[in-house]
Amino acid sequence: MAELGSISRAAAKLFMAQPPLSAQIRQLEDEVGASLLVRLPRRVQLTPAGISFLDDARAILARAEQATLRAREQQSGQRSTLRIGLMPSATQSLLPGLIRRLESSGLNLHIEAQERVPSSRQLQALRNAEIDLGFIRPAASSPQPEWAAQINDPYCLAVPERHALARSRQAVQLSSLASEIFVAFSRYAESDYYDQTAALCEEAGFTADVRHTATQFMSVLAMVDCGLGVAIVPASCALMLPPRVRLRPLSGLQRNSRLVLIRSADRIQDPWVQSIVELASLELKALSEAVQNLFRKI
Repeated sequence: MAELGSISRAAAKLFMAQPPLSAQIRQLEDEVGASLLVRLPRRVQLTPAGISFLDDARAILARAEQATLRAREQQSGQRSTLRIGLMPSATQSLLPGLIRRLESSGLNLHIEAQERVPSSRQLQALRNAEIDLGFIRPAASSPQPEWAAQINDPYCLAVPERHALARSRQAVQLSSLASEIFVAFSRYAESDYYDQTAALCEEAGFTADVRHTATQFMSVLAMVDCGLGVAIVPASCALMLPPRVRLRPLSGLQRNSRLVLIRSADRIQDPWVQSIVELASLELKALSEAVQNLFRKI
């Protein structure tokens, strides 16, 4: 009903009449002691209490499902399921090495990887026990309880090889780019990164002239490769650069870009989680070192 916005549609989906469903909702509200829905003329919507109740209910159901799965896996000796949340850039730069590291660790794992954006959605999925660990690009500067490890993944400028800025290896002052045409990551695909890079430009004194957008970093880089514009990307994109794109450090920034490994704050003492986090932290560090080594050659 929360997704459908209608008691009648929810009743039809549940193959039941509307009056009994309405009665069950009222009974639930009586038990909870709070109004969960606002009844509008043509639809219903969740109250703040309803939103909170729904989030907690989803978390409980996810945990119950996971508990059942873990018990069955232990009983049968099957592989443990590891559910990983990813940002799009981490899917391309981090995931391949992480999979190899996990597979060579000797742990009997069944891996389920899924992109979840923005970072807030991935954090909520972690808190709801829908994933076991994840990788986010947070805007917040202070560590959160779910943060297990992090690396700096500095903002850089991707430019076509024919661009004047491609001829020098010096850091580029962000404020000097006010007249450039930009290729950007779509805010509808990953609003975190779009908002962060837009804020960088505003802090440098200009609004980026974004004329081209894409939903994957590889697509952003492909557009830069075609000469459509320049793009602000994380340094880890150095691992996936097209041959005619150059990456230059940016200077004059008021914020930093990080890639953060998250895991549930409730499972810090879980030995299984500790083992996985240790391996993921090693891969995160390896990614940072690989990017640094590559930058020395650019």
